[in-house]
Amino acid sequence: MHFLDQAKIYVRSGEGGPGAVSFRREKYIEYGGPDGGNGGKGGDIVFECIAGLNTLIDFRYTQHFRAPRGSGGSGSNRTGAGGKDLVIRVPLGTQVLSEDKEEVLIDFTEVGQREVLFRGGDGGRGNASYKTSTNRTPRQHGTGWPFGEAWVWLRLKLLADAGLVGLPNAGKSTFINQVTNAQAKVGEYAFTTTRPQLGVVRHKQREFVVADIPGLIQGAAEGAGIGDRFLGHIERCRVLLHLVDANDADVGESYRIVRDELENYGEGLTDKNVIVALNKIDMLDAELVAALSAELTEASGAEVMAISGVSGAGIEAVLDKLIGAIGPAPGAPKELAEGEEPVAWSPL
Repeated sequence: MHFLDQAKIYVRSGEGGPGAVSFRREKYIEYGGPDGGNGGKGGDIVFECIAGLNTLIDFRYTQHFRAPRGSGGSGSNRTGAGGKDLVIRVPLGTQVLSEDKEEVLIDFTEVGQREVLFRGGDGGRGNASYKTSTNRTPRQHGTGWPFGEAWVWLRLKLLADAGLVGLPNAGKSTFINQVTNAQAKVGEYAFTTTRPQLGVVRHKQREFVVADIPGLIQGAAEGAGIGDRFLGHIERCRVLLHLVDANDADVGESYRIVRDELENYGEGLTDKNVIVALNKIDMLDAELVAALSAELTEASGAEVMAISGVSGAGIEAVLDKLIGAIGPAPGAPKELAEGEEPVAWSPL
């Protein structure tokens, strides 16, 4: 399945049905009076967040969504049938933006979340509702309320607990393949990763989601390389794992390039908890690894973990640190303070 994280679609709710102009015509009943029913309500445009999707590819081929209009009223005070709501199903993490992308209209953060973007128009009044003591035979009726319509953008931001960042060929794909069941493409050339990749890590009876995004190069904020369009997929991560290739000529400069691009992008990425790791140490001796780690520590101001995505060296320690940064799993029992006794529950 192809990955698509942005799509522009047209949505229009249903127009309300017109009210009816009708009069009773029954034998032996003179001047039966008006009995025109109201029109039916138009269908709503409803967005629903469902599980099992991680792409907006369906919206590449279907871009126009129109809810049915309400049916017109009829005699005998019969109200017209309402138009069915049009439900548009989107993946978890989808945002609905205005056409100019300046306003977030809906943000889907939970599976099962349903939001009405445009309500269908109400049905028009039938002539029976216009009857008064001085207007016994009204012939006016409502035509139905208009629909709502707009072009909107759908933008997918994958929901992950941890995000991988680094220059191209920093070993991010190898790392995610090592710790998850993902099958990210790996190659000896830059930009082997051209789209975000998700994987589920299972470590020490914990599960968390890792997102791998295409590598950043200097000038990515201005569109260099693949650019920074995929950085939105790590905006909601609780922690970032910054991988630096130990074979780079200047590991400190490699770190600073990526940090500068994160800062240029904004959205609070530089404020997130970051774990710095020196990758591909299996190709170096211990003395050189120590020297490069010290150089990277000076550039980043953080503790540097030496790992190898190929051999698995240091991976366990990194996963432990990621779990600590992510925090307890939802619903996990609260840790007791020193000397605190657990409270036993009793129905009595």
